[in-house]
Amino acid sequence: MPPLIVAVVETAHTIKTKNRERVQFKYLMSAYTQILYQLVFSTKYRKNTMTPRNHEVLYRYIWGVLKNKKCHVYRINGTENHIHILTHIHPTVALSSLVKTIKVASAVYIKKENIFPGFNGWQEKYGAFTYSYSSKNTLIEYVKNQKVHHRVLTYEDEFTTLLEEQGIAINKKLLFKH
Repeated sequence: MPPLIVAVVETAHTIKTKNRERVQFKYLMSAYTQILYQLVFSTKYRKNTMTPRNHEVLYRYIWGVLKNKKCHVYRINGTENHIHILTHIHPTVALSSLVKTIKVASAVYIKKENIFPGFNGWQEKYGAFTYSYSSKNTLIEYVKNQKVHHRVLTYEDEFTTLLEEQGIAINKKLLFKH
């Protein structure tokens, strides 16, 4: 169960008004979360356009985008046709907005720096899977070992498995339609 705690009393102080005193509490509303997100998305049409030689350059750039959004990144990795991002999203950041920012910023960067000459953009869809903090080490290892388990597993098979593990109903005919 991912914990969410809200509301902290910060201070109390006395306000003097005409012939009266009253105590006013100042509340500092805060959100505390420990929800891990595994974000997964692929290149347009799942084409193998991201050569391994420049993966680290892309991952460092995306890490910076997430850091600027006050998100904590645990791991980024992927293959020639997709990436996984394991992150904690700051409570003030909307998930869909964050994914859009990552995709747009990284696509512009990839094209500007020409790090993947055949890259034609990201797919429209994405997966965002939530996990409890206690799963962190297992998830880090899973993302870290992307290249190893994709020697025998396709992106489509992996993504379908992630959806099924989360109990998400899928229509396989529509899922990977271009």
